[in-house]
Amino acid sequence: MTILIKGGRVIDPASGFDEIADVALANGVVLAIKNIAPDFQPTRTIDATGCVVAPGLVDLAVRLREPGLEHEGMLKSELAAAVAGGVTSLVCPPDTDPVLDEAGLVEMLRYRAKKLHQTRVYPLGALTHNLAGETLTEMVSLTESGCVAFSQAEVPLANTLVMQRAFQYASTFGYAVWLRPQELYLGTGVAASGALATRLGLSGVPVAAETIALHTIFELMKATGARVHLCRLSSAAGVALVRQAKLEGLKVSCDISINSLHLTDADIGYFDSRARLNPPLRQQRDRDALRAALADGTIDALVSDHTPVDEDAKALPFAQSEAGATGVELLLSLALKWSLDSGVSLARALQVVTSGPAGVLGASLGALQDSAGRLVVGAVADLCVFDPQAAWDVHSSTLRSQGKHTPFSGYELPGQVRCTIVAGHVAFQA
Repeated sequence: MTILIKGGRVIDPASGFDEIADVALANGVVLAIKNIAPDFQPTRTIDATGCVVAPGLVDLAVRLREPGLEHEGMLKSELAAAVAGGVTSLVCPPDTDPVLDEAGLVEMLRYRAKKLHQTRVYPLGALTHNLAGETLTEMVSLTESGCVAFSQAEVPLANTLVMQRAFQYASTFGYAVWLRPQELYLGTGVAASGALATRLGLSGVPVAAETIALHTIFELMKATGARVHLCRLSSAAGVALVRQAKLEGLKVSCDISINSLHLTDADIGYFDSRARLNPPLRQQRDRDALRAALADGTIDALVSDHTPVDEDAKALPFAQSEAGATGVELLLSLALKWSLDSGVSLARALQVVTSGPAGVLGASLGALQDSAGRLVVGAVADLCVFDPQAAWDVHSSTLRSQGKHTPFSGYELPGQVRCTIVAGHVAFQA
C-alpha cells in the first residue's frame, strides 16, 4: 500500500524537523517528506490539515495480561488500545502467568501478537526463574526467542549475590537489565510514607526503599560494567542519584510513569483504589522534581505503566485492592498535558514518548533495526497523526482496554489520535 499524508505539521523530535509538509509512504517505509515525486500515485490519501504527524509512540511498560491473566486483559483488546493511543511499539514485562522465563512462551506471545497486525511487541524476559530471585534464566535462548532485555518486573531482587551474577552474565553478552528500584522489606506498603498515609492509616513506602535499591544497583554496575534501565522512578532523591550516576558515566537510563508525572498522594482522596499504584504516588516536591528531570533529559522516557485490572480486584478496600491502572491510551495526551502545564516544547513532549524510549530500547538491543521513534526518509513507516487542539474526556466507556480503571477518569485531556500507521499499514483511524 502507498499512502500520502497531506498538509500536516511533521515533527521528528530526534532530528529537529518541524514543518508543514506532505509525507509519502510505500512498502512499509517513509519514501519522502516534503519533496514528493510528481509521479507518486498513492492508493490512500490522509488529510492531516491542522494535525501533527509524528513518529509512532514507543511505550516501555505495557502489560498485555497474556498468557494467564486474560480476565484482566487480552492481546486483542490491549493492542487495540495501544494503536488507538498512537503507540506503534511497546515493551511488555515478564510477569505473566506463567512467567516469561522459557523461550517457548516468548515465541508464542510474539507469534500471537504478530498475527493481530497491530503494534510491535517487544517482550522482556524474566531475569530469574519464575521471578523468584534465586536462579538465573537462560538469557541466551530467551534473547534468541525475541526478548530485548531482562527484568524482575515488580518483584524486588533481594539477593545481591544473584544480582551481581545477573549483571556479570548480562554484561558478558551485551544484554541490558531492567529493574524497578525498590528494597524488598521497606517496599511492602501501599502508599508513600508521609502525612497523608499516616492520616489514612495506610502502610507507607519510604523514599529510602528506592534510594537504597539505587545505591546497590549502582555499586554493582560499577563492579560489573552492566547496562541497566531503571523503571518508573518516583522520588526527588532517586532522580538526584540517577543524575549523579549519569555524570559518572554509568550505562544507566530511566523512565517515569504518567501517574507519577501528574499525580501526588493527595489524589488518593478518600481511599480511591484507582490511585492504588506501584510505585505509590508521592508528594508534590517529588512530582515537581520528576517533571524537571524529564524536561532536562535526566529521565529518558515517559511510560504509561499500563496495567489493566478487573472490576473485582479494584472493588476491594484500598490496601487490599490490586495495584495498577490502564494508561496506554492516555500516554500521548498526558505528555501533551505536561507540555502545556510546564511550558515544555511540543517537540520535547513528543521526544519522551518516541525517540527517547526508542533510544533505551535500541541500547538494550544493541541496535534498533526498524528505526522506531524516528520520522525520516528511509525509516520504518510507524506514524501517529493527532489533532493537538482536540480535547477528549476520559471515561471508562470510551477506553478500548479491557481494564477500565484510571486515576485520570473524568479528566479532559488534549490531543486526539486521528490515525496510527504501523509498517505502512493503517492500524487505527478515528
